Amino acid sequence: MISAREALVRLRDGNHRFAANLRSTEALATASRRAALTNRQEPFAIVLGCSDSRVPAEIVFDQGLGDLFVIRVAGNIVAPSQVGSVEFAAARFGTRLVVVLGHSQCGAIVATLEELRRPTANQSRNLQSIVDRVRPSVEGLLTTGAHRDIDALVAEGVRLNIRASADHLRHGSQILEQLIQEDGLLVVGAEYSLETGVVDFFDGVPADP
Repeated sequence: MISAREALVRLRDGNHRFAANLRSTEALATASRRAALTNRQEPFAIVLGCSDSRVPAEIVFDQGLGDLFVIRVAGNIVAPSQVGSVEFAAARFGTRLVVVLGHSQCGAIVATLEELRRPTANQSRNLQSIVDRVRPSVEGLLTTGAHRDIDALVAEGVRLNIRASADHLRHGSQILEQLIQEDGLLVVGAEYSLETGVVDFFDGVPADP
């Protein structure tokens, strides 16, 4: 089993390669790698990320087949199905690192702030469910930061939403809480920059990973 700290180092190294426009040959899909994964998998990290087409976790971390267990949903929100998916991978495969991966200029954050400012009539219930998950993280920004421009509000909202999702995983599941306390599971929050390609691990990261 790969420890959470070792997994975090692997992700950081992979992102450094990506941001430097390099590509590891180990990340390439080969017939032998596909065959080796036919009957088993051992992902070393779980990534709960945004569905944004510009933030595919395997690419931004320069990883290959079978390396990451990826859950993607708009706004990297945490709902029961996402919690269950994280529980499944952590318990079934022994994966000890969970990364909540948000990104700059997140459309779900923009949409939520816009909805809070000017509610939409006849909003889709499904879209509204995403806004409702993001809302608690960002609604305070409109009272404390109304004087700031929308870009600054979105930037702060992205980080607040990542922290909220990571905290939900840490404290919203008995299974994950037990794995954190007894088996070294680590849940961290990170933001991917669309502008630079760099992932900043900023929430819940050990001092010396």
